[in-house]
Amino acid sequence: MSDLRTESPNGTYVAHCAKGELAYQVDGETGAAVFFPRVIGPGTGAALAWRVSKGLGTVYATTVVHTKGEAPHNVALIDVDEGFRMMSRVEGIDPMAVKIGMRVRVRMHPGEPPYPVFDVEAGA
Repeated sequence: MSDLRTESPNGTYVAHCAKGELAYQVDGETGAAVFFPRVIGPGTGAALAWRVSKGLGTVYATTVVHTKGEAPHNVALIDVDEGFRMMSRVEGIDPMAVKIGMRVRVRMHPGEPPYPVFDVEAGA
């Protein structure tokens, strides 16, 4: 019996995150970047190959979430340079200071499992 936590596209993705890597897939038929991990290419049914992103991107959209009793935090859509968009957050600055067009770099937030968050790219 297989363990879907490790023997699945999500398991492979999480294993990359544990190594500090932002992984994504590429559709074998179209060459398009695919994210969130899947078993086959969306729309094509083609095989998918894994790649590791350089971890750079641009904030496409952002909002600030206010939860009672907690500090505000941002939720952002990041256009990763390899051609896919993902939801995450930008940390290390005031949530209201996150701006569309801001250049960011991924880092893995520790936890079980680890997950990608972004920091403002130096010099941005």
